[in-house]
Formats: sequence, C-alpha cells, structure tokens
Amino acid sequence: MKDDLASKPQVHVAALEHLTGPSRGSIDWFNEAPVDVLLTSDRHIVISPSLPGKSSEDLIARIQQTEKGFEIETVGDRHLWINGKPVEHAEIDHFDMIEFGEGGPLSRLFVHREGEQARVSVGEAVSDAIAYFRVSRRPLFSRISHTLGLIMRQLTRETTLLFRIGVVVAIGVLAALAYQQYRMNVLLQQQIEISASQLEDFARTLVRTREEALTPGDLEALRLEMGKRGILYEERLAELERRTGASARIIAQSGSSVVFLQGAYSFREKSTNRMLRLVVDKNGQPLVSPRGEPRLTLTGDGPVAERQFTGTAFAVTDSGSLLTNRHVAQPWEYDANVELLKNQGLEPIMIKLIGYLPGKPDAHKIEVIRVSAETDLALVRYVDNKMQLKGLKLADTPPSPGDGVIVLGYPTGLRAMLAQAGEAFVRKLQETKIIGFWNVAARLAKVGRIVPLASRGIVGQVSEEAIVFDAETTLGGSGGPILDLSGSVVAVNTAIVPRFGGSNIGTPASKVHIFLKNAGLN
Repeated sequence: MKDDLASKPQVHVAALEHLTGPSRGSIDWFNEAPVDVLLTSDRHIVISPSLPGKSSEDLIARIQQTEKGFEIETVGDRHLWINGKPVEHAEIDHFDMIEFGEGGPLSRLFVHREGEQARVSVGEAVSDAIAYFRVSRRPLFSRISHTLGLIMRQLTRETTLLFRIGVVVAIGVLAALAYQQYRMNVLLQQQIEISASQLEDFARTLVRTREEALTPGDLEALRLEMGKRGILYEERLAELERRTGASARIIAQSGSSVVFLQGAYSFREKSTNRMLRLVVDKNGQPLVSPRGEPRLTLTGDGPVAERQFTGTAFAVTDSGSLLTNRHVAQPWEYDANVELLKNQGLEPIMIKLIGYLPGKPDAHKIEVIRVSAETDLALVRYVDNKMQLKGLKLADTPPSPGDGVIVLGYPTGLRAMLAQAGEAFVRKLQETKIIGFWNVAARLAKVGRIVPLASRGIVGQVSEEAIVFDAETTLGGSGGPILDLSGSVVAVNTAIVPRFGGSNIGTPASKVHIFLKNAGLN
C-alpha cells in the first residue's frame, strides 16, 4: 500500500500568471494534469483539461504532471520558449518563464507542492493586511496592532526562504550602514570639537597678542619710569664708551646694518583660500567669548585674525641680503596650533612683513628667500632691493669661553624703543591715542628712534651647535648679530634660557657660513 502511494505523483497545484498579451494580469489555476494550453487567434491564453481525442487548431502545448513536477510539450509545429530557450519538450518548475509562440504572450509558472507552505509576495502580504484593516469591525487600536502583526507573520513565515534571507541581509547591511553613519557622526563631532578647540587655541594666541600690545596704561607707566630713572639710549652708549671705547665703536659701526622686523601671520583654508577672520557685530566691533577670547570664523567680512610679532635681522652682504632666524621668517614654527589646524585644511600665511633700517623714516616690504631645514637660520631681503646696506663680517673662528661679546637687536620690540625715545615722545603718543602695533613703529621711525639695543656679555660655552652667552636679550632680539670685540659676527642670537641665570643661545658663525654657501652667497 505504501509503495502504491509512493509511486503516485504528488498532488501539485499550479498556475500560469500571464505577463503579456491580451490575457495580461490574469491567472489560470490547474491542479489536475494534463491540461491543454490554447492560443486563440486574438492571442488569448486558454487553459482547459486535456481530453482524449480532443483537437483544436488553437492548441499550442500540453502540460502534464510528473513525480517531480510538471512537463510541457508542443503540439504539432507550434513553438515554445522556456526561460528564453526554444524547446519541444521540457520539465518546467516554479517561476519558469514560458513564451507561447513567436513573440509571446509570456507567462510565469507558479507551483505549490503538497505539504509545502504557500508563499506570498510582499505585495500580497501588504494587500491582505490592508484588506483586513478595511473590513474588520474591531476597535481602531486593535485593528492597527493586528494588521501590523499580520504583515510581520506573513513576511517572516509565508514568504520564500530566499526573500527572508534577503531581508536578513538587508537588515544587516542597514545595521552596518547605520553603525558606520553613527561612527562618522561621532568622528565628525570630534573633528568639529577639535576644530573648535584649535580655533580657541589660536584665539588664545591672539589674546596674547592683545596682551603684548601697548595700552595707554603701559605708556603712562613707561613715562613715569623714565621720569624717575632718566635713562636714555645715549646715556647707555656713553656708559659703554666709558667702559671701553671699542664697544661704542663697534655698536656705532654695526648698528646701521641691524634691521627691525615687524610682521603678522594668519591662517588660510587651502581649498577655498578663505582667511580666518574675526567675528564682528553690526558695528564692526570684534565679538569675544565669555573667556575674553575673540571669536573666529572662515566666513563673514570681519578683519583677518592676525598674530603680530617682531624680530631682528642684519645684513650679511652689501647687496642687501639679510640674515635672521627661521622662527622669525616662519613665526608660526613654534605655534602649537599649526599642525592641528593643517589637519583641518588650514595653512599659515604671512600677511605682512616689513623692515625698518636704523634712523630711516620709512618701512619697506621684506620677502623670505631661503629657510634652512637644518639650523634656525633664514635669508630675507627688501622687495625693492634698493636699500643701501653694509654687510657685517662673519668670524672665521669661534670665540672662546670667557671672551666678551656684544649683542645687537630689538628685544621686547616696541617697548624697548619707546624707552629709548624719551618721555616727551611717550607723552605725545598718549595725547594722540594712536598706539596701534603698526602706528607706533611708524611714529618711532619718523623721529629716528628705530635704533637697535646693545648689550654686553661673556661667552660661557662653545660647541659646534651653539654659543652660550649671558648678554641681556629677550623675545624680539631673535635673529640679531652676536659680535666679538673686533666687530665680527660670531653667532646669531637664537634662543633664551630664562630659567638658567639669563643664559642665551646663539647659532655659531660656522653654521652661517655653510648656510650662505648653500645659498650661493659665500
């Protein structure tokens, strides 16, 4: 009995979904095979049971059931295509595409085998749920929850395994994309916070610039101090003259070759060339944060946020080449914000660099022509290249510990020169109230008060890399010449060591010789 049952074909239910032709959109079901497929003269598909002796000129194919499923064969000289391939007899299965005759119509076969769960499409599942929602007489909330549950049950239980696998894969992909988006949002937020922090760091740098700038209170304190002490630059030279006539002579001969540098830099966005600017209110006044730091932006039309600085350079050739420190020619070198801001697409840029010759009334533009990668040295020159300068002589041999040296430069920048200018000049500045960074220097130059400050000291240590000396100097004196008592440059003032008894460091003249040789000037 079992063998007889096993030998019988399983009961299948099949359907042809007509995709093209006049029958398009209709479905013919059949569960008893064989069946005849007729193609009428007006190209309609007709499915009818196959009867012995039945014949028709519209008959195109016959479908029969087998143990495995269904098979189809053509009748007479009619033509069939299964999944795009011409056949006369073939086994057909679920989802096969059957084209009846030349040019169709085209139908899709659906097969439901006994014991298999019926599969529904997503559209069918949604349509069933909508139909339930429309006709059900349950309360609204109950209908909504039951409708959603019906959709979920059909999608998870009654769709094909391939569809469910696809849904799982899609959910996984969406989850991965969501996580990636989350990570990108986190990284973007971190970058925004880092950028804001970096701008705040540069804003604090600008605060230091503001703190270093002259204020009316500074001028008043300076005037009172000069009134009490009565110390002028000429008196200091006279004191040096009394100590040694050689020192005064060297200062007088070399001082005219020592240039006061004044400059400012900011940051620019590489991709757009937009400058970092101050945020201003409707009256054009810069806005500040609760901590007193200026607000910065790459948009708007506020003034460019500039970091101002001063330094020293001196002539090394009669043709106008000036030597200074690399960190003067590239003042952002010691700015901790630079690398961080570079990572955000910003780059430092020199906005303005000018130089004043001692005793000359006007400033002239300076350009950087060479920067050393090995030592803290740089070559600059006047853009117009018409300035008459006398190059200082470079020493051929290093000094010895205990030798006397003279340092020329502009330590403390404008403040030192104001101290040299005298009480009357400071009082006049107070009256005009024009005490901006660039204005004060221009006023000093007009009255011939751009003069390098001289200090004398002793060499403490000598090596191939550095000359250590104790002459007084500070920020702003960087790039100035360190002279021996014969007037030759033995080093370039480079750095101060404030925690070591006022000791300072200079780059030896031997390094300068190499640098100038590589630049074609020696």
